[in-house]
This record gives sequence, C-alpha cells and structure tokens, in this order.
Amino acid sequence: MNYSGEALSLLVALMWTFTALFAEVASRRLGPLTLNVWRMLITIALLGVTLWLTCGSPWPQYVPASAWAWLLGSGFMGFVFGDYCLFTSYMIIGSRFGQLFMTLASPFAAITAWMLMGERMSLLALIGMIVTLFGIGMSIMGKDDGGHRRMKLPLHGVLLGIGAGMGQGVGLVFSKIGLQAYEEALPATAADVATMIPFAGTMIRVMMGLVGFGLALIWTGQTNTMPRMWHDRRGAAAALGAILLGPFLGVSLSLKAVGMTHAGVAQTLMSLTPVFILWPAHLIFGTKITWKEAIGAVIAVAGASLFFL
Repeated sequence: MNYSGEALSLLVALMWTFTALFAEVASRRLGPLTLNVWRMLITIALLGVTLWLTCGSPWPQYVPASAWAWLLGSGFMGFVFGDYCLFTSYMIIGSRFGQLFMTLASPFAAITAWMLMGERMSLLALIGMIVTLFGIGMSIMGKDDGGHRRMKLPLHGVLLGIGAGMGQGVGLVFSKIGLQAYEEALPATAADVATMIPFAGTMIRVMMGLVGFGLALIWTGQTNTMPRMWHDRRGAAAALGAILLGPFLGVSLSLKAVGMTHAGVAQTLMSLTPVFILWPAHLIFGTKITWKEAIGAVIAVAGASLFFL
C-alpha cells in the first residue's frame, strides 16, 4: 500500500508547526492584517516564478470556471476567514493554543466532505467529536483560587480558534473539489501543468486572500502599517519564515497530499501540529506546559483521527 500521501501530510504538519511559531512572532510585531497582506503578496510572487519556470506561464493555465469558483471559495474560507482568526488568536492565546483548536478542522472537513462529496462518515465520528472536544477542554480548563473550574483562556480567543479550525477544514474540502475539477478539465497534452496543479490551485486561493486582506486593511484604515515590514527586522524574518513554510510550501503540499489520500486522513495527520508544537514553544517562548495540557493535545488529535477509521 502506498502511504506517500500520509507521509506528505506529516511533513506538512511539521512545516505548519514552525509556521505557527514564526507567525506568532510576526503577528505580534507587525499585526495580523499587515502580516497577511505581505504573506499573500510574497506568496503570489514566489508561486508566479515557480509556475513560470515549470509551466512557462506565471498564471494558472487551463482552469475551468468551476475550479476557479471552488478554489476562490477555499481561499476565502482558508485564508481570509480562517487565517485571520488563527493569526489573531496567536496574539491572544498564543500559537500552541491556537493550533490546538485547529484539531477542529478534522470534524469540519469530515462534515463538509460528507455534505458536498458524499464521503463516508463512520459511526465513530460522533465519538471522535466528543473525544476531540474533551481533549481541547482538558487543555484549556483550570481552577481558580476558590477551586472552581473555569476556562483559563479569554472567550474571544477561544472563538477565534474555533473559527480558524472551521475555516481550515471547510477550505480544505473546497480545495479538493476545485482541484478535481481542474484535473478533469486539463488537456492530455499539458503534462507539465498537471504536475504543478497544487501550486496553481494555491495561487488562485492566495489571490482571494490578497483581495480579502487588502480590503480589510483599507477598511480598518491600517494601510500605514505596511512599511513595518521594512523597519522591523525580527518581524520581517519571522514573516518570511511563516510565508515560505506556510502558504508557499505548506499549503501547496497540503493540497497535493489531499489529492493523494482521503481528505479526512490528510487533515488528521496535518492536525498533529498541536502536539509537535509543544516542545518548540517551550524552548522558544519559555511557556510553561503542563502534563494536562500535553495529554489534552494528544487526546484532541486522537479524537480527530476517529472520524476516518
């Protein structure tokens, strides 16, 4: 049995682990909207060069209207909505808790794939949802001075984390539908384009991300924050790390992984980031990580995997 799709999904999880760490630093120093506009701009440039060198054109070729629609929708859900929620949550609850809520992407992906693509949802799906929620709850709940159980994270940070998980899961399924439509419409003579479909698909998604974040930056009157990228070296370095490992390589390879295996399996393996991030977050930010939080993260990921057994 070929497990190349699963192996690629694990590699993406590692990339997203370091993307989250870089993004937390960059979000705090540059601001989430400013960071995301720069992410989209630089990613479009990188993808354009990549497509030009491999396919002879910096623009996605042979893309049917249906694929454009699904991939633009994926860009809105995954980048504009999902990444804004995620990056803003980093500023409030930190990257390790922000990534913990990304385990909710698996249930959202499974439900969306079931609704739109008819993919199977086993009877373990409900159990998986309960286990995932239990793991998240175990990590974020604590006790106050009076011994009463309470949520130790701000509510708006938690809501942003849930939004990030939903955007990622729904966007992933939209991408799979769009890529399938793209592959079906591709001429047999366009072999060079066929190998670069994930990168072309990412280009379309990032275009929507640029439009969405650009309009949000203008709407909120934050266009004057764009030059921060040139003046804050640490913020710029962190942003470049987040860009290279995130929307350029990570997202493109995630789309390829989804095309090589079941959407839910790919999403589950890519959701291991909350476990992978614990030790690096401790080393880099000095955050105290309890055994309860670590076990909760493992349980959350394990629960997400039950959706696809």
